[in-house]
Amino acid sequence: MDELRNKLFYQQKNGYDLIDTDERLAVEDYSRGYMSYLNDARTEREAVDLAIELAESEGFVEYKPGMALSAGMKIYKNNRGKALMLAVMGKKSLSEGAVIAGAHVDAPRLDLKQISAYESDELCFFKTHYYGGIKKYQWVTIPLELHGVVALKTGETVQVSIGREKDEPKFVITDLLPHLAQDQMKKTMAEGITGEGLNILIGSTPYADEGSDRVKLAVMSILYDMYGITEEDFLSAELTAVPAFDVCEIGLDRSLIGGYGHDDRVCAYAELKAIMDVDNPERTCVCILADKEEIGSVGVSGMQSAAFDCFMEDLCAAEGVELRRCMENSFCLSADVCNAYDPLYPEVCEKRSAAKINYGMGICKFTGARGKSDTNDASAELVAHLRRIFAEDGVVWQMAELGKVDQGGGGTIAKFMGNRNIDTIDAGVPVLSMHAPFEVVSKFDCYMTYKGVLAAYKEK
Repeated sequence: MDELRNKLFYQQKNGYDLIDTDERLAVEDYSRGYMSYLNDARTEREAVDLAIELAESEGFVEYKPGMALSAGMKIYKNNRGKALMLAVMGKKSLSEGAVIAGAHVDAPRLDLKQISAYESDELCFFKTHYYGGIKKYQWVTIPLELHGVVALKTGETVQVSIGREKDEPKFVITDLLPHLAQDQMKKTMAEGITGEGLNILIGSTPYADEGSDRVKLAVMSILYDMYGITEEDFLSAELTAVPAFDVCEIGLDRSLIGGYGHDDRVCAYAELKAIMDVDNPERTCVCILADKEEIGSVGVSGMQSAAFDCFMEDLCAAEGVELRRCMENSFCLSADVCNAYDPLYPEVCEKRSAAKINYGMGICKFTGARGKSDTNDASAELVAHLRRIFAEDGVVWQMAELGKVDQGGGGTIAKFMGNRNIDTIDAGVPVLSMHAPFEVVSKFDCYMTYKGVLAAYKEK
């Protein structure tokens, strides 16, 4: 009976029971590289800049239209500093398709409004507009950093970063003390903190002079001394407040990684590391680091734009291949995170179908909401394809589903790749506390996601 059960039943095992000491060391080595990347990539712009720096150190060169391409060449295309596409040219023609992995490098955050700075009762604040799906109450009383760019009328762009270094000041959104919060605490969690209430405290010392708004004047004087910017320059700025938490190991066994932005830089780094480790692949390998996924993949740097199509059309033109032929023969891993089963909140998941920490890369045949609404639903053949290549390369993986059927749902870039006539499936790292200012992932799952993307790139 035991032999029959082993043959017929599907049984999952904790990933650490499936690897040896050498691979445990590989998990730790990979995690150190990822933690360093995440710590320095606080925004999508910084994630792209750092990715280019790492790619160029591995021999990637910037693609220029009309550039002659040959097997083994490593190229990248920077899309307006907010998104990135990389490719390693394959031995086979692009008429046989490409192997694509697509992740996003934007994350939920607080964007400063264009008319942002104001003074109230001799305290100075920045007004914000939150970006992406957040629980607003999680963003109060935590230290914040300020990152972004200010574009001047002269055409110059000023890079801003305040709070990342240990000796730099941080910022905060204040909250009511519990002694006076009885009315606030009667409200729902969604109503207790409002979007217009997410105002960042940035200063309290008045300028040594007479007149109004002396604290605001003092703050603006500091910014002018640091960066040469005025309040009018905020009109053409993209400034963002992000959590001022360093990436760190979690747990006495150091098996987990805590930090801001795992969704989806954890998969972006897996793709990036994998494509840098590819050498002379059979089929052309493409890595996409997209922007704007958290707000619908819109705009010129999002996955709904034609930027990816233009890049692929250039590569196809260099080989005299029709883009549509390449697309229909391509395969895409939409590398986005999935929710990890949390035993503290078991009521929202169907346990048998939920991804678990330390069980490997999570494969989502579909995402969407409730009745699979607004999703890419991968074919059975595509899942079987992954089963085969993962088995051949020793990738530990698991099937995943985003909560109970009627509970809610979410989406990724997969549907936009599917709309391009590309066979696409979602795959990524399970995350605890997704979209929170401090998310948690497993080192093992991070490594297996990298290993899974690399296996896809190497398949023939």
